[in-house]
Amino acid sequence: MMLRSVPRLLRRISWSDTHSVTKTHVHYAVGKLLSFQEPVFFRSCFCRYLSIDSRHVTPVFLRAENFRERTAAVTQHGRYTYEDLLHYSAALANEFNEVASSWKNEPDYTKDSRFPLAGERIAFLCENDLSYVVTQWAVWMCGAVAVPLCKSHPISELEYFADDSGAKLLVCCESYRDILEPVSQNHNISLKMITLDDFSGDYDDDCHHLETDKGRRLRHSLEALLVDDTYRYTKAQIIYTSGTTGRPKGVVHTFGNLDAQMQAMISAWGWTSSDVILHVLPLHHVHGIVNVLMTPLYCGAMFFMLPNFDPKEVWKALLRDDLSINMFMAVPTIYAKLIEEYDKQRHADNKYIPDNLPSVLTEKFRLMVSGSAALPQPVMKKWEDITGHTLLERYGMTEVGMALTNPLHGKRVPGTVGLPFPGVSVQIVEHDKQGDGYRILASGDSQNIVASPGLENHSGELLIKGDNVFSEYWNRPDATADAFMKDGWFKTGDTAMYIDGVIKIVGRTSVDVIKSGAYKISALDIERHLLEHFGIKDVAVIGLPDETWGQMITAVLVMKPGETVTLPDLQAWCKDKMAPYHIPRNLKILDNMPRNAMGKVNKKELAKSLFPEHFKES
Repeated sequence: MMLRSVPRLLRRISWSDTHSVTKTHVHYAVGKLLSFQEPVFFRSCFCRYLSIDSRHVTPVFLRAENFRERTAAVTQHGRYTYEDLLHYSAALANEFNEVASSWKNEPDYTKDSRFPLAGERIAFLCENDLSYVVTQWAVWMCGAVAVPLCKSHPISELEYFADDSGAKLLVCCESYRDILEPVSQNHNISLKMITLDDFSGDYDDDCHHLETDKGRRLRHSLEALLVDDTYRYTKAQIIYTSGTTGRPKGVVHTFGNLDAQMQAMISAWGWTSSDVILHVLPLHHVHGIVNVLMTPLYCGAMFFMLPNFDPKEVWKALLRDDLSINMFMAVPTIYAKLIEEYDKQRHADNKYIPDNLPSVLTEKFRLMVSGSAALPQPVMKKWEDITGHTLLERYGMTEVGMALTNPLHGKRVPGTVGLPFPGVSVQIVEHDKQGDGYRILASGDSQNIVASPGLENHSGELLIKGDNVFSEYWNRPDATADAFMKDGWFKTGDTAMYIDGVIKIVGRTSVDVIKSGAYKISALDIERHLLEHFGIKDVAVIGLPDETWGQMITAVLVMKPGETVTLPDLQAWCKDKMAPYHIPRNLKILDNMPRNAMGKVNKKELAKSLFPEHFKES
């Protein structure tokens, strides 16, 4: 009799009441447990893998065997162990293969009938709950490539992702059926619906899905891949870029890329199996998928996932005692929204945030991280004032995962992103006019960066190398080739500089570096200054084509309630705060700033939509 099964049997208890399990609950669980046979589930499946070379890449779903009795996740549906994840994923993988078995009669389908989905792309749209993890792992157990979709994207965009990736199967929760059915019909792609029972239903421990004939064949295949270190070069997922500078491209990550990204974060940020992270991010970008979902599961830690972002619910989660949450990662927009909620409720009659918030959160939390967009210094300072935590700002992108980070311990310099993660090498370079060569301004790794003599504090393009760097853009060989230098360095397209021992991101070379007069100006620097204005709530600085200046610095603002500003007033305010050539020469005020799910502004589209007269074809 295995008492470790009790938590699984109790998972139907409300997520808000897990601290008040009654004797009745326990008696019910034990009563059910007595009828179970000794579980053999994954115990016999992967134990022989433990002797495999530790340098070989082991995917996160296979590492779960090491933590099978630990709690992996808490969602609105309950609490789940790693063993639960393995069971549900294996069961769903079998269902995927059953769907694919019907394709064997197609004239152009030549896959091995035992593994009909190997190498195929499976696009899926799931809620922020266990359905996402179970679907992701099931895709990988089939040997397929995961293509996560975004629930906020219009159907036309989802159709583009499904068509561009060549998805063979679409998977979604019941709540998204109306969204994916048209995609399925228009592109003749099979659609598989999953229900709550697929990732939360009760099961007997002896009714596992890897002891069937199909399961044994799957185990043998997985064992061979581990022994030969094949996973290192096997495609794992395709994540589409935000499309802030063009049509979204499918970024292909191998299991080796993902392994390097996760190990770097575990090393730099001190992840352990005792950590518990609050997850409030979208699940179609690296930040939400790799940083906050896969990394805790990789090291046996736990995540607590909210179904969507609601500032009040996030604050309540941050203050919970029963789950021992000690890590939080979010985008700057989320921190700004949480600050707004804090200001709104602190004088309210039904106040729920304690007066001693800094002492509470500094005792509970060991790390809070901001990323995916530049962190405005006013937001960083305000968050430190109200919580006692100095946000750790880091730098990453879809193609490389995480690349640069401020220190876990030590000074975190506002407006900078620290040094490379372990295993990541960087160069800051100045390209020659022909584009064939470059001179190195600074280069190094997590241990040391050296600036070339006489070139300190010069800005140039940030280049990156490491096992974390993606393998290719899906079906875009020319774009892939263009993304790398001839000597193998990945071109980030971001302008950076090494200053005072840390790296500072000046901005996206194509949109955040404004060439006005004789100067190259960082739009991000201007934005940081403007956010210090008492009446400005949000800002995006863009460069508009201009015959006189080359590009005209233009500020797009969202004002706080009741506040307004004119261009002369703004320019007067800026005079003693920034260089004359940094002061905006044009102004536009909006009700809301158009940002994507990760808090980014598509500045090219913003400029063309607000100032079409500057982009008329000659």
